[in-house]
Amino acid sequence: MDPRPNPNPIPTHPSPSEPPPPPPSPSPSPQVLHQSDADEDDENVKQLQECSSLYLSLQDCLIKSNRNWKACQTEVQALKECNERRKSSKKK
Repeated sequence: MDPRPNPNPIPTHPSPSEPPPPPPSPSPSPQVLHQSDADEDDENVKQLQECSSLYLSLQDCLIKSNRNWKACQTEVQALKECNERRKSSKKK
């Protein structure tokens, strides 16, 4: 055994005078968009045809509002109406 004392002992319990350390804050890591994902998204948007600009507006709103759907109801309703018009014109 080593007779020297440990210079950095690990405390077994926190000292009452010391506050606990703050939890580590999560670092925001941007999502990496792979090219295949981007291509797939492009194809999905193209299928919307004349409603694609409304869909992209909704996506922008959701990003700006931190995915708050209530804040984007104008865009949601516009996209819904466009899709309904598109469906009804296909039936004719």
